[in-house]
Amino acid sequence: MPDWLTSILLGIIEGITEFLPISSTGHLLLPQQLGWLDKQSDVFNIAIQSGAVLAVLFNFTDRVKQLTLRWREPAARDYLAKLFTAFVITGAGGLVIDALGFELPEKVLPVAVALLAGGVLFVVVEKTVGDRARLAEVTWAISIAVGFGQLLAAVFPGMSRSGATILIALLMGLRRVPAIEFTFLLGVPTLLAAGAYKVLKAVHAGSVTEEWGQLALATGVSAVTAFVAVRWLLRYIETHTFVAFGWYRIALGLTLIVYLIAF
Repeated sequence: MPDWLTSILLGIIEGITEFLPISSTGHLLLPQQLGWLDKQSDVFNIAIQSGAVLAVLFNFTDRVKQLTLRWREPAARDYLAKLFTAFVITGAGGLVIDALGFELPEKVLPVAVALLAGGVLFVVVEKTVGDRARLAEVTWAISIAVGFGQLLAAVFPGMSRSGATILIALLMGLRRVPAIEFTFLLGVPTLLAAGAYKVLKAVHAGSVTEEWGQLALATGVSAVTAFVAVRWLLRYIETHTFVAFGWYRIALGLTLIVYLIAF
């Protein structure tokens, strides 16, 4: 398969799955691990997320204007402080994880198990507390918990960064839409920082093997695709729950486990 087509396909996969609670990293790794697409480096798989997160800014324009143009207002400063706190927690934890030498898994099984476990949690949480969530604003406790929750996706690819943080927010009583908004906006600095860190580290170590043109192509495609995916999700969640995503994860996880056993 031509490199440009691989980059486009991976960009589409990243854009669709980055903010849907089904794990973008898991969906990026699976076709590579199963040999359907050429394997890419960790730098590539992490850096193309940068394009997807930029799409968030264009889907939450009211909140972005509040945080940038009216940041002196108490409400805006409070929200920024909570975003910053969650980001610092994730950043510090991410550095620790990186220092321990963690790398993305080369096997399908860990991703499949994480997809399955996350799917079960989504179905259970939505059935038990989803419609009873009453909080319309992010509390300090939620922001701190979400910061730690992002680390789950870093340690368990397939769990989903947005999935883990949305689950935590729902369990702590936050409604779906504000949970999505906080999670997605937090992803902007988190994923941009992670991508920049990985690229700079690789450059410093002289281990960069990327085709920068292909990386740029995949990043651009992921940005456009993510914009459409986020806009769709925001409309979908107004009248639906996350249960369908839970069942999708369960079905995919079980399918992969059966595939591994059979082959």
